[in-house]
Amino acid sequence: MSSLVAYDDSDSETETEKTEVPNTSSRQTNHPSSSVSRVQYFAPGSLGTKSLYGMQSTEIADSSGRSTVCEDPPEPYTWNNNTDLTSPYCRRAYSGHTALCMSYKNYEQTSSSSTNSENGVSQKRLHADSTAAIKGIRPYIPKRLRQEISSMPEKKESDQRDSSDCDVKLGISGEQALRKISELIKPYLGSKYKLTEVPKSLIFYMSKHSGPVNEIQWCPVREQSHMLLSASMDKTVKVWDAVDTGCCLKTYSCHSCAVRAARWSSCGRRILSGGFDSMLHLTDVETGKQIFSSKNEFRISVLKFHPTESNIFICGGFSPEVKAWDIRTSKVLRVYKAAVQQTLDILFLPEGKEFLTSTDAVSRDSADRTIIAWDFQSAAKISNQIFHERYTCPSLTLHPKDSVFVAQTNGNYMALFSAQRPYRINKKKRYEGHKVEGYAVGCEFSPDGTLLVTGSSDGKVFFYNYHTARIIRTLSAHKEACVSAIFHPVLPSLLATCDWAGEIKVWQ
Repeated sequence: MSSLVAYDDSDSETETEKTEVPNTSSRQTNHPSSSVSRVQYFAPGSLGTKSLYGMQSTEIADSSGRSTVCEDPPEPYTWNNNTDLTSPYCRRAYSGHTALCMSYKNYEQTSSSSTNSENGVSQKRLHADSTAAIKGIRPYIPKRLRQEISSMPEKKESDQRDSSDCDVKLGISGEQALRKISELIKPYLGSKYKLTEVPKSLIFYMSKHSGPVNEIQWCPVREQSHMLLSASMDKTVKVWDAVDTGCCLKTYSCHSCAVRAARWSSCGRRILSGGFDSMLHLTDVETGKQIFSSKNEFRISVLKFHPTESNIFICGGFSPEVKAWDIRTSKVLRVYKAAVQQTLDILFLPEGKEFLTSTDAVSRDSADRTIIAWDFQSAAKISNQIFHERYTCPSLTLHPKDSVFVAQTNGNYMALFSAQRPYRINKKKRYEGHKVEGYAVGCEFSPDGTLLVTGSSDGKVFFYNYHTARIIRTLSAHKEACVSAIFHPVLPSLLATCDWAGEIKVWQ
């Protein structure tokens, strides 16, 4: 018959000799205005363990300005309001121990009373215990738990930025304007897009940006298409109510340098932005929280979401590489390498199996590699002999119905190409009359495909007939270079433009 033997795992010395903490009243009286209160955490061991674990002291300031000295838990964990209670250490701590919290004053009284009750404590041991209480004693961590902690990878700076919040400023209309459906848009939601007409009058003039506006885009969700997105050289991204009020709804200050590109996600609830600080940010529109954030290896000048896979986007910039990212894993899927120095624009062809990049590669007599076609899955070059004239192409746009695309050139004209292999140029059509002169002037088709609109370096907006390539109308929109002009996806004849002076205008 087996016998049961009970073991007492408590330290005999700990039971007979209590740790004495020196009187720190003089230290508290030196700072009467700071209202410093000490908080100490103890984790008495289970199964009869009676030892108390001291911890290192840190000082924390609360919202009222008062500072509180708290005891640090064992590294690498930080106990605060954002502590992950599902971590291995927290699960062990809360399942095997009882967390107690008592003020330093109560602890001091308890320690002093217990010390006075003990008579066999030497002065040397008392001095050692007092020194240890001041410096702090690290708690005992089981070997198995130490191995788990050491095996866990440390978080990098880029991962810590993922949970950081963007500096968001609310506009006049508040957050309700982000979720509303405009009364002007409701009648058009159940019907097909009507024939596009050339806008004539100015509706809104918006000038909140303090630097040039690089890009604007309407929200792709039809019910929320009253919102207009803008990226500026003033380091901010703004969302506007460009249909009803013309007010700035929100301002996002996530970047430390100029924001060169910003795009809506397909759901209309997130904004992807990149700039000259080499940072990529995916921001929640309503809360401003960073859903995805990563440091890139080069300055970013263009971003495009995949047309069918909403979690994948492509970024390019001041580098010979173009990268495809997956938001779900925060990793680079593929890298597309070309012998160029900069990527100017990216255009996905229908179904997203192929895409085009326009670069700054120009030789003496021809523009070899100016436009490159890529296979999205294999990252292989399909063709780099598409455009043979000696001009770079700052922007590309796809026709909404026909299998063709247009390239804006620095030769002050737009060229028409086939969107199918071998991507031949249409030599019979050339849309010319506007000026580019080195600016990243964008171009776009109307939703019905009948009009082609482009900005100009002289501040004008040109409307071309897609079929005849003739100029229908010229609109004197801005005093500085007009770099973008886009039609509304639902409301016919509604146009938004932006310029190099930081102004955004809406026309109808």
